[in-house]
Amino acid sequence: MIRKVKPPQIRVVGFDDGTFSFSSKLKHEKTILIGVVMKGSVEVVGVLARWITVDGRDVTDALIDAVNSSRFKDLRVILLKGITYAGFNIVDLERLHNETGLPVVVVVRKKPDILAMEDALRKHFPDAEERIALLRKAPPPLVELVPDKLYFQTVGLDEKTAAEVIKVTTRTGLIPEPPLRLAHMIASAVMTGGESKRE
Repeated sequence: MIRKVKPPQIRVVGFDDGTFSFSSKLKHEKTILIGVVMKGSVEVVGVLARWITVDGRDVTDALIDAVNSSRFKDLRVILLKGITYAGFNIVDLERLHNETGLPVVVVVRKKPDILAMEDALRKHFPDAEERIALLRKAPPPLVELVPDKLYFQTVGLDEKTAAEVIKVTTRTGLIPEPPLRLAHMIASAVMTGGESKRE
């Protein structure tokens, strides 16, 4: 449990996925999942990588394996960009927290339309109800950190401390450095075979 957030020292890992095409959704191909380990918002300590299936159900396993098998044993928080990766590959936040022993903070710029997501799942996936159950397991309502611009939800950490973690890992703009900036840039560069794209 985090009792006090120490801005320069706290080590966090943030994850984002790479780009993928519509055809890759149809073929259930893979995209990359990148985790960037940082000390506060300044020092990059390391990078983790796994492959996940587009519209699959393996992102939670990949996240758990990436964290638990890494050499970074002093991680304090996992930061995620939403709870869906590689299309509708949905993270089981509770299981991720329980099996890594780390609190999880999800940061998003827009409030997700859960009902629209559920409708899309029912329309396109035979296992829709199982995926919807994962969506509904996520902690209820998102906390508005910056009005109409930044929201978060947390598992294993109180809202006040989670907000503090977001602030101390954000260097420029609204988004914490690891999940939506560096991880995004690395993942997009890998998948395009060229250079990173803006987040």
